[in-house]
Formats: sequence, structure tokens, C-alpha cells
Amino acid sequence: MPQNGLGLTPRLRYLAARARRIDVGSVVERAKEASEQHGKWTPAIVADMLWQAGFRNVGFQDYIDFDFAILNRDERATYMTHPVSNQLSQRYDDPAFRHLFHDKVAFDRVFSDYLKREWMVVEAGNADEVRAFTERQGTVVTKEPVGQAGTGVHRYHAADVDDWDAFHRGLLQRGEILIEEVIVQHEDLAAVCPGTVNTTRVTAFFDGEQTHILAMAQKFGRGAVSDQMTFGGFYTMLDENGHAMGAGYDSHANVHELHPDSGFRIADFQLPMVDEVKTFVDQVARVVPQVQYVGWDIVVTPEGPVLVEGNWGAGVYENKPSVTGIRTGNKPRYRQAIGF
Repeated sequence: MPQNGLGLTPRLRYLAARARRIDVGSVVERAKEASEQHGKWTPAIVADMLWQAGFRNVGFQDYIDFDFAILNRDERATYMTHPVSNQLSQRYDDPAFRHLFHDKVAFDRVFSDYLKREWMVVEAGNADEVRAFTERQGTVVTKEPVGQAGTGVHRYHAADVDDWDAFHRGLLQRGEILIEEVIVQHEDLAAVCPGTVNTTRVTAFFDGEQTHILAMAQKFGRGAVSDQMTFGGFYTMLDENGHAMGAGYDSHANVHELHPDSGFRIADFQLPMVDEVKTFVDQVARVVPQVQYVGWDIVVTPEGPVLVEGNWGAGVYENKPSVTGIRTGNKPRYRQAIGF
């Protein structure tokens, strides 16, 4: 187990950057949100948010999302936060290899064996190939090489295309140069939201010998091409056996006991093939061992897990106490695996 810590210099650099970008108005608005939800005095929350950000590595949105206003010091210490996650990414994800995760075309090339679906790249002069691929698939997903939170992802149906040269030209002009076969998800995922491919975020750390699973979250969409929050999606944390820890929630104060469209009770969700998912994560974590700390997006299909993407900036998914009643997070697991 590594015992390297995170180092003071990166932390100070991060805090300095945060101080230069601080939006006091945004902090106050978040504090008012927490005040209304938890019955706390707004000025006290503002002061606490600033203290936590400056001395405890807690992002302002972390403070709101993870209900820090109702947690004591020991409980707060169990939560992974975005500033700490960012420091881990900077330390353990080699800059020389990050582009393989940042660029979706490069990612598909490197991890092609684990995608388990067809894909192609749009180039000048290959309109016929694009047409053949799209007509064979019926429906395809296109992606811009660089994007985050689901931006740059689109879905097209071959039956809707009248002019294939114009379709090809439009893809090039908009930068949607990666085309992929649509994933067919497991029926247990489709039972919650059939219109969106619902991904499982598995945050993991590869120490050079062993892959440690740090946290698992199940994301659910609302019928759009992506299950990200920008498309109305939400998530629930999963326990080590792949069972939902409670209702679903997002960063916009929305809580979903039931899926708004299907009526599925989120707390009843069980990730299928969870052992296969863990084995799969261990396999993909070894492909680029120089990038050790990754948030893997995976979909379980009837045949097993497939890879959607890997995020070298893993981000943070955590338990929300006001929703689940559980007042602890995943940071002890991170500490045990990484040693910071």
C-alpha cells in the first residue's frame, strides 16, 4: 500500500487558485439552500463553508451535496471531496498518458477490446462508410472527442436521414467524429429507465499490483442520450454488493424515491453481475497502469459488463445523509487503498 500522501505544494496551489475564483454570491446562494433544507442560520453556514473550503479541502458543492450542515466533524472526515480527488488525480495520473482518457477516439482505440461494440471515426471522404455503419446499426451514438458531463454526445436514427452526404458533412462540421453502436443494457437496468443506457460509475485505484474499488454509484437517465445530470439524470450509491443504499438524488436538490418515468423504487435496485463488474474493472485498470486513479463508466449488458469511458479526473460520488440516513462516506476506503 503506498504511503506517499498528497504533498503540501499541490494543495496550496489548488487553494490559491480557488481563492482567485471564489464567487461570494454563489457561496451565499448555496448557504441559503442548506439553511432552508436543514433549518440552520445562513451566516453560520457561510462561515462554515469558507472554513471547510480553506482548511478541510471541502468544495462548496460538496458541502451542499453531502449535507455537511448536519454532520459533525468526525462524520465529515469520512467523506471524499472534489478538492482531495483532484489532488489524487494530479498525483497518480501520469500527465503523459492522460490524453488517452481525455480524447474519446484515443480511448476507444486503446480500450477497443473492452468496448464490446462497433465504432468508427468520421473522416473526409468516408460518407459511404458512415451510411453503411448507421444503416446497419439502425441507431447510433456520436461523440465529440473532448467533452464532459455528457456534452457532445448525440443519438441519430438512420430512418431520419434523407441526405447522407449532408449528414456526414454535418458530423464533421460539428466535430462529432466518433460513432458507436448503441449499447443494449441488461433488463434489470432497462426496468428502471429503458430509454437511456444507465451507467455504473466505479471509482478505482490501481497500485501496480492490485485494483482497489473505492466507490460505486449507479446513474439513471430520463430517456435522453446520456444519464448525466445535464440531461436530467441522477444517481444512487451502491454498497459493495451492488445494492442501492437509498433513493436517487442529484446536485440540484432533487430526490427520487421512485424513478420519475418508470416508477421503479430506486432503493430496491440491485446491480446485476456485480462480481463480473469487479473483475472487469480490474482488467481495464491494468491497460494503462500509469493512470492509476480512474472513474470507470461501465454498463452491464445481458452478456456482461462493457466499457463506456474512463475518467482520469475521477470526480466524486458520495452518500447523501438526508436521503439515505447514513452519515458516513467512502474516504476511509480511499485512505486504506492509497495511503494518503
